[in-house]
Amino acid sequence: MVQKTANRSAVVFLWDNFGPYHMDRVEAVHRHLSDRVDVIGVELTPKSTTYAWDSRPSETFEKRTVFTDTAPRSTIARVWRILANLPPPRETCFFLCHYQDPAIFLLAVALRARGGRVIVMHESKYDDYQRHLWRECGKRLYMLPYHGALASGKRLKDYARFLGMPSHRIAGEYNVVSVSRIRRQAGVPPAPEGTAFQDRHFTSIARLVPKKNLAMLLSAYALYRQTVDAPRPLHLCGSGPDEAALRQQADDLCLFEHIVFRGWLQDDVISQTLGQTLVLLLPSVEEQFGNVVIEAQAMGLPVILSDNCGARDLLVRSGVNGFVIEPDNPRGMAYFMRLLSDDEALWRQMCEAATASAPQGDVQRFVDGVETLIKIA
Repeated sequence: MVQKTANRSAVVFLWDNFGPYHMDRVEAVHRHLSDRVDVIGVELTPKSTTYAWDSRPSETFEKRTVFTDTAPRSTIARVWRILANLPPPRETCFFLCHYQDPAIFLLAVALRARGGRVIVMHESKYDDYQRHLWRECGKRLYMLPYHGALASGKRLKDYARFLGMPSHRIAGEYNVVSVSRIRRQAGVPPAPEGTAFQDRHFTSIARLVPKKNLAMLLSAYALYRQTVDAPRPLHLCGSGPDEAALRQQADDLCLFEHIVFRGWLQDDVISQTLGQTLVLLLPSVEEQFGNVVIEAQAMGLPVILSDNCGARDLLVRSGVNGFVIEPDNPRGMAYFMRLLSDDEALWRQMCEAATASAPQGDVQRFVDGVETLIKIA
């Protein structure tokens, strides 16, 4: 069992795996609250089954891994193992992700029954995909153990309310990154400073999976290239099962030599890539939030993203620091790509606006939300 400092309460954050974003958030809480509470990070496994990011130890907060070996098949056994890695519930506020996982639901029930304060870290919105009434009713039951919710932007908070969480018990922001980390890793100043306008390329940072809508992006890029004299290259940063199909599409559109398939990149290389980027492109058909939008704004970049992206609500104002498009509109996307590729004055204006938006997605907003929920839970 985790050993707490005597006579101090604790704040625990639990995710299935800790990537760079999770480390940013808990490190920020530790910096701001460690004089009052013990800050503990708990990950279920040392490796993600979805992302290929490097897991690293914490140099600040206490970090624990529950299943260093194979996780038990039994849900009850998994819950028991997780409980063994947690401090006494009566003195602790728990922030839990993955509320739809039966093991996390039972964990939340057990923690609340033993006097713990339990907060859900909520990252879904109603329009992510087609919803069914019976399933939504079931999700409302899954939310019952929680005292509050930490969410981001209007639609994610609205969905938390739809699932039964009272408005006064919802705080933000959950989806954040460390703006200072991004800028430090990039090694160049945010745009419009740093890399020259004419030397920058388009960038997509996304897993190569259907919901990221990259086939539409390639179609838009082909249309863009037909409208400019000196088209910029496109960098696709990510890996996934759609890679072969996207490579074939690029070849069919005679784009292969103009598109750079970068593969999966760790967070430091992502930051460096953004330092060379003109515009971030994110045309997803399903995107709960889109943390990469914050990373782009940290480097002063405009974004062209679909209306489906949750980050649009909080961070993007179309025509001010980027453009919002429909996910089935390659011509519209190509138009905005050409506009920002050709008009340096407009690009510089949007860069300044993007930089001004970045603090809304910084880790300090996560700390603010955590402090608010600790007080009301």
